Amino acid sequence: MTKDTFSTMKTTDRPLTIGLTYDLRSEYLANGYTEEQVAEFDTESTIDALVETITGLGLTVDRIGSSRALCSRLVAGDRWDLVFNIAEGVGGRCREAHVPAILETYGIPYTFSDPLTCALTLDKALAKRHIHHAGLRTPNFFLVTHVDDLANTPCCFPLFAKPNAEGTGKGIDGRSRIDGRDQLVTVCQSLIERGLGPVLVEEYLPGREFTVGIWGTGATAQVIGTMEIDIKEAAGKVDYTYETKEKCEELVKYSTPPDDDLRARIEDLALAAYRVLDCRDAGRVDIRLDILGEPAFIEVNPLAGIHPHHSDLPMIATRAGLTYEELLGGILRSAFLRAGIAKEFPAR
Repeated sequence: MTKDTFSTMKTTDRPLTIGLTYDLRSEYLANGYTEEQVAEFDTESTIDALVETITGLGLTVDRIGSSRALCSRLVAGDRWDLVFNIAEGVGGRCREAHVPAILETYGIPYTFSDPLTCALTLDKALAKRHIHHAGLRTPNFFLVTHVDDLANTPCCFPLFAKPNAEGTGKGIDGRSRIDGRDQLVTVCQSLIERGLGPVLVEEYLPGREFTVGIWGTGATAQVIGTMEIDIKEAAGKVDYTYETKEKCEELVKYSTPPDDDLRARIEDLALAAYRVLDCRDAGRVDIRLDILGEPAFIEVNPLAGIHPHHSDLPMIATRAGLTYEELLGGILRSAFLRAGIAKEFPAR
């Protein structure tokens, strides 16, 4: 996709209307949720930035809100030409699929991945099985649903333990790197008791960490850029935890890796994983180097954060020379083309 300014060819005499679905942190905090529980949700500043930017692209924006708000609006008869969906959902490993599934029921097109991909990729173990089956490199792993599952599990330390179906570093802290069986039992038990299980336990990768931004769908998908993640000494940790993500401006150093063979291999792996998992429009793939210095797939986020300055995908786009408007325009262009709406666009 090129960086040209986004424009749409209206299919009617009226401006196209874009619904906006999202989960607002402040609303859930007011209802008794904890800061960690709402870590994946969006702030008012993100929603305001989306509305302002999409409106600037010549589209009309209607703020819908959560999946329940969407249901109420649909029952009331409201409809949109397309929905820009960033709602993470609440409850269970299929929560990111709620809004896409509802919209598909009503035949309304939307941005980003479909319900199957959203559910599959949130379940990290299932996603890794697909990646492994496709012949792509990913660390060995096992899933812990109950602590008793560890009784006959062969372990080769160090390992890394994290919730199987969470994002934004939830449940990841300084204890997540596991160096012995007793620690493994303690950490898994703690996560399960906190309601963050099942627990994904995988071979610990000691190398450098990268995140790759991608946009487009299928054969047209392209890498936007790659960003390396270095945890500063002030963080007191070496891994990308919940705390470091929440305080990334002060605890994390971001950089663009050299355009060399290693970066090419990282981006080839990320793009292959994105396509294997059928991601659409845009997303982000996390890669880490193993003990041999080889890139390995960690996870993919098909519903990546979209805050213009705080979220990784827009940060990657900025480093690649794209404006926030161009990033959102590219995402919308991809979704419009899939939906057969506004078929005439600037050349890619």
